[in-house]
Amino acid sequence: MSGRFDGRVAVVTGAASGIGAATVRRFAAEGARVVIGDVQEDAGERLAADIGDHATFRRCDVTREEDISALVDSAVAEHGRLDIFYANAGVMGALGPIARSRVEDVDTTIAVNLRGPLLCMKHAARVMQPQGTGVILATSSPAGQVGGVGAHTYSATKAGIIGLVQSVAAELRPHGIRVNAVVPGAVVSAMTADILAGDASATELALQALQGGSIRPGLPEDVAAVAAFLASDDAGFVTGATYHADGGYTTAPGDSPFAQGAWAEPIGMFEAGRRS
Repeated sequence: MSGRFDGRVAVVTGAASGIGAATVRRFAAEGARVVIGDVQEDAGERLAADIGDHATFRRCDVTREEDISALVDSAVAEHGRLDIFYANAGVMGALGPIARSRVEDVDTTIAVNLRGPLLCMKHAARVMQPQGTGVILATSSPAGQVGGVGAHTYSATKAGIIGLVQSVAAELRPHGIRVNAVVPGAVVSAMTADILAGDASATELALQALQGGSIRPGLPEDVAAVAAFLASDDAGFVTGATYHADGGYTTAPGDSPFAQGAWAEPIGMFEAGRRS
């Protein structure tokens, strides 16, 4: 790796597994000191131990502002600064028909998926503004942009992430802080395995289920690569943006019907069906 993050400090939430863990590994491999925030204590400790000196684990429940504040404070206390905050923690949350929604599930989903990232941005900004530099990232979803592909509350929160990122980017731009959203497609992870196979450990089944739906099955490392780009100086002129790492699922979902079958040969179609 290039060492793009030598001397920099990153915090990642939802970092003990899946996309978060892959991003932690990518940031650390490129030289960053990374603080892993998650409620999965065993997995988080194992990840930190596996990476070594470049990573530490701190328990963080993003529904608790005091946990987020402490996570940021620990990064500054240990390393003296905060350069990157990736608000990645999220849950599928409330499922089921809108007419039978359980308000307690709705509230918890919003607390994790939208209020959590907002509070992450709050506490990242309080450290980054005096520095005059920093990068904040947050995870959205195709469900925040396309109807019918996600649960209702989940879709609403992920759409909210895009609006939040754009709004906060406008405020923090004069302070030298960039804010962007990452939109992952379905990737081979424990969450995807649980959704597709009913078993979080069945990643091989998830891999098989995702075959043929895109360029190839997506991997957490694919999303981590986009996060690393956005966090790096290579994206120094990028803020308020929404970057897709979804194999075209959101913006190119069709199969190009007018380039195959009866339309496999070039033809021009004009007024009243006239062809040339």
